[in-house]
Amino acid sequence: MKFYNKFIVVLVSVITLYAGFLILSDFNQITEKIITLKLDYLPIIVSLAPCSWFMLFLRWHYLLRNSNINLPFRESLKINLAGYALSVTPGKVGELIKAHFMKSNFGVPQKNTIPIVMMEQFYTLLGLVCVGLFGVWYFDFGFYVLGIAIAILIFLFVAIFSSVLSQRIIGLSSKIPFLSRYTETISKSHEIIRQSIKVPIFFKATILSMAFWFIESILVYFVILSFDISHLDLLKVISIYAVSIILGAISFLPLGIGVVEGSLAGFFILQNIDVSVALTLVIMIRIFTRWYAVSVGMIALKAIGGFSLKNNDDTKD
Repeated sequence: MKFYNKFIVVLVSVITLYAGFLILSDFNQITEKIITLKLDYLPIIVSLAPCSWFMLFLRWHYLLRNSNINLPFRESLKINLAGYALSVTPGKVGELIKAHFMKSNFGVPQKNTIPIVMMEQFYTLLGLVCVGLFGVWYFDFGFYVLGIAIAILIFLFVAIFSSVLSQRIIGLSSKIPFLSRYTETISKSHEIIRQSIKVPIFFKATILSMAFWFIESILVYFVILSFDISHLDLLKVISIYAVSIILGAISFLPLGIGVVEGSLAGFFILQNIDVSVALTLVIMIRIFTRWYAVSVGMIALKAIGGFSLKNNDDTKD
């Protein structure tokens, strides 16, 4: 499976980046901070991550039901978790593999599931912007980044309701090697995308997306507290984290690697956190917010036979 090779490349890049962070840091200060970590927060941090994932699973569940797709709870959960492993691809486009499992395991046409996977990313960005707005008053730079994200959301709204614009976007995506195999299916799925943004499901999916980001922001806040840093309040942490994630998403790099870490470190330093501590703090945050999920996703991917996929799998219905 080509994904395995790409995952190794991403993993090596991450290890190199984090090693660079540690080299730039003061080893003695890092050691002192790690030794004095408040481990009382660790159980909270470890448990908050699965709580945030459950919000995304509920969103996946409601989006499926909205399209009259009903799966066994356990299998649906495994497919949803498996998508986390594929989040290491640029723009998380690798999560489209969930549509493959839906077809191969349950016979659900990909034209019914690919638009749902796409709408998940839309709601993820929407929830992030909504949560970021809560703390934007505490972080001036956030105004500009959130403004860009809102502009992207408005464009996506227009594209969803405009058949002409959506077809043009699909035409452009056909020129991207990975997405080209899905463009024919996506072009047949515009109505499902529109169904996924109607008022009842829009409200549920947005609330669950906001819940995911809010829980994850609380997790980040507790990681910061575990380093005995108490001068940052929760709203400021939410804004800093949201802005960093948006910058990473705009970069279209796998998991925003480098951009998110660099942004977080820079913002923490601006908040009077020592450079060495800021760099170490960023590594810990990313481990618990992303690599923890990727690890669980790899286990779920293995459980549903993801590593036995062939590169020439048919993606058409």
